[in-house]
Amino acid sequence: MLNGIVWKFRTGTAWRDVPERYGSWHTLHTRFRRWALDGTFERMLRAAQARADAAGEIDWLVSVDSTVVRAHQHAVGARKGGSASPHSDAPGAA
Repeated sequence: MLNGIVWKFRTGTAWRDVPERYGSWHTLHTRFRRWALDGTFERMLRAAQARADAAGEIDWLVSVDSTVVRAHQHAVGARKGGSASPHSDAPGAA
């Protein structure tokens, strides 16, 4: 069951396209929604993290960059009023 759900999200396909070897796509979808709503996935993640942490397999060092770069409100998009090149008076110039 879990392998079918993982396969669906790894491939990005529709539920109906999950191979039959994982069971009915409708059952997979129903089980996924139920587990998502009742917190099953969060409990599975916490249990896996606890096991990996106990085995020393997790480096908990976290670096967060919260830099914000603001642009001037008029800095978005192209120049208004046509091209920036001057017009030519030469014959045949458009």
